[in-house]
Amino acid sequence: MDFKALFMGFAFAAMWSSAFTSARIIVQYAPPLTALSLRFLISGLLGCAIAWALGQSFRLTRRQWTGVLVFGLCQNALYLGLNFVAMQSVQASLAAIIGSTMPLLVALSGWLIFGTKVRPLGVAGLVAGIIGVTLIMGARLSGGTDVFGLFLLIVGVVSLTAATLAVMGASSGGNVLAIVGLQLLVGAVLTAIPAVLFEPFVVAWNPTLIVAFLYTTLVPGLAATWVWFLLVGRIGAVRASTFHFLNPFLGVLIAAGFLGEAVGPLDVIGVVIIAAGILAVQMSKQGAIVTTPR
Repeated sequence: MDFKALFMGFAFAAMWSSAFTSARIIVQYAPPLTALSLRFLISGLLGCAIAWALGQSFRLTRRQWTGVLVFGLCQNALYLGLNFVAMQSVQASLAAIIGSTMPLLVALSGWLIFGTKVRPLGVAGLVAGIIGVTLIMGARLSGGTDVFGLFLLIVGVVSLTAATLAVMGASSGGNVLAIVGLQLLVGAVLTAIPAVLFEPFVVAWNPTLIVAFLYTTLVPGLAATWVWFLLVGRIGAVRASTFHFLNPFLGVLIAAGFLGEAVGPLDVIGVVIIAAGILAVQMSKQGAIVTTPR
């Protein structure tokens, strides 16, 4: 793995992890689904405009359109929508930890549902991930974490896992920003519907909200997704997914630094175990890679 790929991987992990903190700030001042729909709309239009300026094609294959629709629904509308709603009552660090278990859930689902072979190192990683999540959830629930908010986070990460499994192996075909932009616009439409129907438009405008909204729109909303697609194109999805092991650390660290969220001993132990589990699962996949002629 070259230096550029390492830099891209660390940048993606940092941007992805910071999204929970900025989202937590936003939902304290604005209705969650309304804010998220507007974020998707702005990010999507920017992504499509840049893609058009770069000459990228919007004539996608059926496989690419499937990816756009599935990710627009499951990743943007369900996963992020439920996260934004949940973070009205739960901490950003917990949302980051639950969200970071996605690679473990993908590996576990592939093993249990599709019969995908998992090497011993991968099995050890899955067990470690379960132990780590159990430790953190037990500590947070005993500390008064909102159960309904936690439930929404879990449903959200399951939705993201389902989307990942559904379109696994799909490629962008070089139209990275076009696909990213279209996914975001799908999310904008799907989150706008419940926002209009159920959310009162009450916003406490202030500089903190504006900065957090602009940040989450441009950085996690657009830049992180773009960097992820470029990283996958450079080193492949399996190796790129290794960087997910940084997400529990960074998510908790950023939330503690910017929001002052408390981090207990069991949180630290659980985060380390989960990160080790994610790394073990991804390393076991790399070990199983067989080079084939192209």
